[in-house]
Amino acid sequence: MASEGTPTGRGANSEGAELGRFLRARRTQTRPEQVGLTVGAGLRRTPGLRREELATLAGISIDYYVRLERGKETRPSPSVLDALARALHLGDQEHQHLRELAARAARYAPEPPPAPSRTVRPHLKLLLESMRPNPAYVISRSMDMLAWNPGGLAVYAELEDWPVKQRNLARYLFLHPAARTLFHDWDRQITSCVARLRATAGTAPDAPDLTNLVGELLLKSPDFAGLWERYEVTGRKPMQKTFHHPHVGTITLTSQSLQVEGTPGQRIGVYTAEPGTPDHDALLLLDMTAPQPGPRSVAPNQGSPRAQS
Repeated sequence: MASEGTPTGRGANSEGAELGRFLRARRTQTRPEQVGLTVGAGLRRTPGLRREELATLAGISIDYYVRLERGKETRPSPSVLDALARALHLGDQEHQHLRELAARAARYAPEPPPAPSRTVRPHLKLLLESMRPNPAYVISRSMDMLAWNPGGLAVYAELEDWPVKQRNLARYLFLHPAARTLFHDWDRQITSCVARLRATAGTAPDAPDLTNLVGELLLKSPDFAGLWERYEVTGRKPMQKTFHHPHVGTITLTSQSLQVEGTPGQRIGVYTAEPGTPDHDALLLLDMTAPQPGPRSVAPNQGSPRAQS
């Protein structure tokens, strides 16, 4: 059975359950004093706000709120959602995520969606090659590495040692022993990674590409499980990353992620450095010493979505 924090566990309405999970996570992580409530001297068994406190702050009945949190109420009005967002002091991104969860709960379809195609268009592969020596790659919505140029794979130290189908940036961050020493701010990197996966999985809780990855990481990584349970969706990817790379030394690069139009959530990631700087020289060295493009520069069978299902 899936844990409460997983995106799996289909019941009467798994989309409604996901809405409830988000509300519960935000409620239990909101301290009473944050929302202007005075806490008495007695011991509070509930972390954060009690259900009745949140219901009162939002101006809704406790029974209705309990039904929302338990996934039994799946059609809250926009005014109720806005009231809950105000009561919980949600930021813009969290507020929008709440609206998206509610919208999906209202139009729930019982059959899980198929995994998206992993096909990478030929012109995108050419684009990656044209970006050299800047490391660049294409990843799926679940952070699978789908295509890359030499530096795009080599910048993640020792990732090339994994089989092609196992190369996933979230899996690398949490399960590869090289990741902890590669990143100067590993803790920040994993927090941002989980927030991104949480936001994506929250609006597609039964999608097999996401549930399989999340299930694996929940089992294998206590760090991932702890962050997943917090249900944060507002982590921001830092614009600059410092790598302690075993082959080219310490380098600080600017990162950029670009959504690829007309694809099922594919993104291009690229790292750059100012020409003439030591960091750019390190990129040149990384590009020259990395395995060069060939049959393994893209994930296998990308032209056949069926082969990747």
